[in-house]
Amino acid sequence: IAFLARVALPAPKGAQAIQAVRADRSGREELSQVFVLAMNGGDAQRITSAPNGVAQFAWGPDGRQIAFVTPDDPENKESILRHDDAFEVGDNDYLAESAPTPMHVWLAPADGGEARRLTSGTWSLPRSEPPGPPSSPLSWSPDGRSIAFVRQALPHFGDGDQTMVMVLDVATGAARQLTSRKTLEGFPSFSPDGARIAFWYPREGDPNNVNEVHVAPAEGGRDSVVTRAIDRNLARSIWMPDGKSLLVGGNDGTRVALWLQPLEGAPKKLDLGRAVPSNPFWVDTSLGPGGSIAFAGSVSNHPGELYFMESPESRPRALTDLNGETAALDLGQVQTIEWDTADGFHADGVLTLPPGFDPKSRYPVVVYIHGGPQSASSESFNTLAQLLTARGYVVFQPNYRGSDNLGNAFQHAIFNDAGDGPGKDVMAGIAALKKRGFVDAGRLAVCGWSYGGYMTVWLIGHYPEFKAAVAGAPVTDKIDGYDLADFNVLERYSFGGSPWVGRFGEAYRAQSPMTYAPGIKTPTLILADTRDARVPTVQSYKLFHALRDNGVVTKFFAYPVAGHFPDDPVRMRDVYRRWIDWIDQYLGAPSESSR
Repeated sequence: IAFLARVALPAPKGAQAIQAVRADRSGREELSQVFVLAMNGGDAQRITSAPNGVAQFAWGPDGRQIAFVTPDDPENKESILRHDDAFEVGDNDYLAESAPTPMHVWLAPADGGEARRLTSGTWSLPRSEPPGPPSSPLSWSPDGRSIAFVRQALPHFGDGDQTMVMVLDVATGAARQLTSRKTLEGFPSFSPDGARIAFWYPREGDPNNVNEVHVAPAEGGRDSVVTRAIDRNLARSIWMPDGKSLLVGGNDGTRVALWLQPLEGAPKKLDLGRAVPSNPFWVDTSLGPGGSIAFAGSVSNHPGELYFMESPESRPRALTDLNGETAALDLGQVQTIEWDTADGFHADGVLTLPPGFDPKSRYPVVVYIHGGPQSASSESFNTLAQLLTARGYVVFQPNYRGSDNLGNAFQHAIFNDAGDGPGKDVMAGIAALKKRGFVDAGRLAVCGWSYGGYMTVWLIGHYPEFKAAVAGAPVTDKIDGYDLADFNVLERYSFGGSPWVGRFGEAYRAQSPMTYAPGIKTPTLILADTRDARVPTVQSYKLFHALRDNGVVTKFFAYPVAGHFPDDPVRMRDVYRRWIDWIDQYLGAPSESSR
């Protein structure tokens, strides 16, 4: 029997719990369960037998019990077996084949034995889709009497804004609300003394704004913002062992920063040297009991390793050398570029120059746009950028308005301006790049995935200078995104309302790239997964037909994957191969010998 570990958490008493997928001999996956393995090896002991699998878990502080989250059975379980399986549609995505069931907290002895249900009801804990992190992990109080968690009003993914922090009494199963809010609270964590709970909440309750860290008394009462001075979209918060400060992290310019934030007083940014912590969903960082810090990260010319800091005052050192062979490669040089936008913002981005770069020569440029939009390109190792520079291209990764690396005003400026403002920011960055004298203006390509795909299609619909485009999982129709996608609630926040109410629909249509598709002339490669709930594949089909029927050179390749991006190495390699080949075909690879 093989195990594919997804999450491993050390226990207080020296064992290790693993949330794993077990495959039978035919290779079919069973549902994820929790296993315990001694740190010195031996056979793993299965702890849970949840019929619907385990979504997440957390060790109790004494190491004797494990809290875990699992979906309930559907109410019509028996009738489903008879194909009496119609379900009422709510705020679910168009790929749903059944109504989502609530997810609840259970408790299992760490040495095995019968699990006990702790919560129940029509409400749910938030859902998470692998390979993403758990949605707001469970947090035990130090005395083991309470668990902080997030309650969502309904189990549909599209109701994911209806979240509030709750405190659960482990003995009785009673849960109480920490604050009086009804929306957008997340990621609670008990302080080391159990007296406080920290949690995330967007500034002014608007998800277009930066996430801030709030702290409230664990017994309830008035909470306060402790991170206002940082003015960044925070994606990590961990209590320091003394309980007087928190380690927080988020995108900061073209880096990912860690700050030590006291409960009162100014934050201190830590010196990470060239290391850039990984930040795919949250900053991948953990703390030791003495205040040491570990994080997964990279530097611009070296892929991911595990880094360690003895204390917040020390600098990180790499503990692993898993990618040491890359030291022998001639990689692209990475640097930050900054420019001013037409309406007064100061933007930045990442520039990767090909090996042997000569500033007196002219190079074709690939504009590679990040998704999100609440994300940012950083000076971390980027596989696709390095593959492109190895072919002789200059790669430009702009951080446009809506990116979460330059403060709240810059991030919020995308409200009701999904395409035009960010597009002008990108074009201003290209203009700044051209002033450096090495850009072959006749050979520009643009590409990106998800929101990067959206911006790719927007740009080729408004600016004719691009000679090639690669649109991965592109958002092309904002109304389709609202009607069909899993997290459609974000569109309401982005535009201020539903496209089917009042005049909001006009803004949705005006900011949909499909509106401008008849004017596109750029040869365009479209890539998508067939079962993508985040960006429904129908949006790629619409773009494909619009381009093909108007005589534009286009190809569309779909991957039979349930997800937002292929995450297996065979398909990932195919994505990058088709991506690079398309750009080569229409820009002309500068370095044919490097294939």
